[in-house]
Amino acid sequence: MNIKYIFIVFCIVHCSPLLHATTIWVDAQKNNTVSITKALEIANSGDTVLVFEGVYKEKNIVIRKPVVLIGSGTPVLDGENEYEIISVHANNVVVRGFEIKNSGTSGILDIAGLKIYNARYVTVSGNKFTNCFFGIYAQQCADCLIENNELTAAKGEKQQSGNGIHCWKCDSMQIIANTIAGHRDGIYFEFVTNSIIWRNTSTHNLRYGLHFMFSNQDTYAMNIFENNGAGVSVMFSHDVHMYHNYFTHNWGDGAYGILLKEISDSYVEGNYFTGNTTGIYMEGASRIHMIKNVFRDNGWGLKIQASSMDVELTNNNFLGNTFDVATNGSLVLNKFNNNYWDKYEGYDLNKDKIGDVPYRPVSMYSMIIEKYPPAMLLFHSLITTLLDRSEKVIPSLTPESLKDNSPLMQPLKL
Repeated sequence: MNIKYIFIVFCIVHCSPLLHATTIWVDAQKNNTVSITKALEIANSGDTVLVFEGVYKEKNIVIRKPVVLIGSGTPVLDGENEYEIISVHANNVVVRGFEIKNSGTSGILDIAGLKIYNARYVTVSGNKFTNCFFGIYAQQCADCLIENNELTAAKGEKQQSGNGIHCWKCDSMQIIANTIAGHRDGIYFEFVTNSIIWRNTSTHNLRYGLHFMFSNQDTYAMNIFENNGAGVSVMFSHDVHMYHNYFTHNWGDGAYGILLKEISDSYVEGNYFTGNTTGIYMEGASRIHMIKNVFRDNGWGLKIQASSMDVELTNNNFLGNTFDVATNGSLVLNKFNNNYWDKYEGYDLNKDKIGDVPYRPVSMYSMIIEKYPPAMLLFHSLITTLLDRSEKVIPSLTPESLKDNSPLMQPLKL
């Protein structure tokens, strides 16, 4: 059969539905117009439903076919604090340009402003979600794009608030350039693989800016996590790549920039940890590569528990932290090399820009505080200074193997 003929037949079969795609208008200002629900019912696959500005209270809007739902002039979809507002049950759906507000809440059902059920190739872009229990919820989805949305929830109790963007049992998701505030967790991944979280801003959330559980082969890069209960929690996962994020002012009792718990074979590179109670807290972490990060003005730059092993810290800057490193044990199976420590008091006789004597970033006082937190009351007292000085001369409590044998004399330009 002629190749040209095959190509023509292919185009006719696969593209003809698109050639007949139509646009259905919905306008709240006109009493004789169809509703959004009715427009979706009469729409064919590939059609566009164009909704003009106004307030629409249609209970639950259900999408069961591949259509484009577009708002013109930011129409408002109001769930009246009772309903899930948009439910997507089809592949190849686009939802763009709406303000979606006042979803219902439930302690049993995960009600959302927009929920995607078992679908692929869904795009949710350029919407504003206000006062929704969950903002955008994707369950058992793949290849979906959630981009340029603004999600804001009224701060309440954690048990009365859902997550901003919630993904469960998903693959190949793209979470890009969203702004999330006031939710329980800004972004939540559970059993999510091969996905990317890029250029999002997650602030003032009740628990975490980003929360990972059992999610592997994922990347989050160039995000801002600021003023959350805690910045990011990555738990029970592997092959996670964390690049060029900002963790700022996640401050409070038990707060941190990142919690790494039972995580392995992952990379933490080019991130900035500024003004957190603890920059990174690591427990049960293994084979973690930490490269070219900046720890500045934190309470603790890094807390690495004795349960962590094969962690490598190379070419990081530690600047202005109250304590650079803390641990809870004497056996340390991790490597520190070529980092800059602003508390280093060594010398460089051969001028190779590397200190001639090792630096021990764990102070005796930090070891005491790890076991007896009330001892923090003695901070800046003469006795703590004497303890740390004597420990440097004759180490006794601090781990012998936790040291940087090649500390840098000048901070890296990162």
